[in-house]
Amino acid sequence: MTSATPPSTTVPESRVPESSVPEAAAAAFAAPAPGGHRGAPVGSKSHTDGAWHEIPVQTRSERYSSADVGDFDDPSGHEVDWKLTPIKLVADLISGPLDGSPYEVTAAPVEGFALSWIDRTDDRFGSAGLPEDKASANAWTSVDKALAIDVTSESPSAEFVVARSALGSAPRGAHTVITAAPNSRGLVILENSGDARLTENVEIVVRDGAELTVVSVQEWNDSAVHLASHFAQVGRDATLRHVVVSLGGSVVRVNPSIHLSSTGSNTEAYGLYFADAGQHLEQRVYIDHEAENSRSRVKYKGALQGEGAHSVWVGDVLIRQSANGTDSYEENRNLVLSEGTRADSIPNLEIETGNILGAGHASSTGRFDDEQLFYLQSRGISEEEARRLVVRGFLAEIIQKIGSDAVEERLTRAVEAELVDAVAGAVAGAVAGAAANEGGLA
Repeated sequence: MTSATPPSTTVPESRVPESSVPEAAAAAFAAPAPGGHRGAPVGSKSHTDGAWHEIPVQTRSERYSSADVGDFDDPSGHEVDWKLTPIKLVADLISGPLDGSPYEVTAAPVEGFALSWIDRTDDRFGSAGLPEDKASANAWTSVDKALAIDVTSESPSAEFVVARSALGSAPRGAHTVITAAPNSRGLVILENSGDARLTENVEIVVRDGAELTVVSVQEWNDSAVHLASHFAQVGRDATLRHVVVSLGGSVVRVNPSIHLSSTGSNTEAYGLYFADAGQHLEQRVYIDHEAENSRSRVKYKGALQGEGAHSVWVGDVLIRQSANGTDSYEENRNLVLSEGTRADSIPNLEIETGNILGAGHASSTGRFDDEQLFYLQSRGISEEEARRLVVRGFLAEIIQKIGSDAVEERLTRAVEAELVDAVAGAVAGAVAGAAANEGGLA
């Protein structure tokens, strides 16, 4: 090994037509107010006397972006991008001081992949996007250097695993830049484990003709807190497969923002999450179709069990007026394994041109299919094993998208361990409920 060391379903959000907003008020929010701020928390107040007192940002593309943390106000929890996040549990990462120094990572050397620390003045730093919220900007402003991963491999089976597990419990900022050279091929796996209080930015640039898969795996310790913003730019006839797997951590929030900025660009964005009691797992996906003949597929699947388990999935897809010939579809599926859980699922689709191949979205949250359980039990399979089989089959589709046999096998075992606890608890609850009903009848 080598190391790089320090040198419930909800409805879509409503939109207000631009023409209905008074011109003077619209102008007030078209640019930051004096001092760089955009005023009080957006979307937190209603209009009075027939006029807007605050103008909410209606679409993801309208959100303000800046690399300067001073340009953002502290979120109150009413903002559209923070209202489902437990603000108090992550406040230090949003506004507090961060350790932005390089940290220890490990990676086995692989031909066609290079790992290094780069200065903020490097052209790769900031090449994929800019922060849209204060937590992201806080990390951006705080880091001394960025971890650079450069892909020049031409083998589709080449994979590069970068692991970190010693970040500690102090608030930290981090920055990673992944660049795939033109016509390159490769798989980059970012493995996260151990303790952490981390806010970070991950930039991904896929040059023309390249095919890159990036997998981010969150297997943190139970107390870890992780806020991540991923920014991606996909070049002409290039493909990015982006996979997020969140299993561990107390609060984990990953926001992938993928821009299909060149003709023929393509992305597949997949996600898997398993929320336990008291765990908050959040994903906010943004697909921006900017260029003609671009294609996107988004599929996230999650399971929830235990009192207070909470998942959030927000999927924003924008098809701009310039994106003729777009083909897009997004979906989120949630499987509830016990009482006391909450799954927020919000798909948003905005289309500015009628000249597209197709666009759609779907969202569902449901419990076990009793008919499936009955079918399996009728063939001699115990209820506990039947439940595991149903959930395993539900989540396996996403695991199989990773493209690494070793990682897929390890994640399958991790999900299986989650299932053993979840199904045992569900069966015990069902038995206790049945016993209570019998006692009531007696």
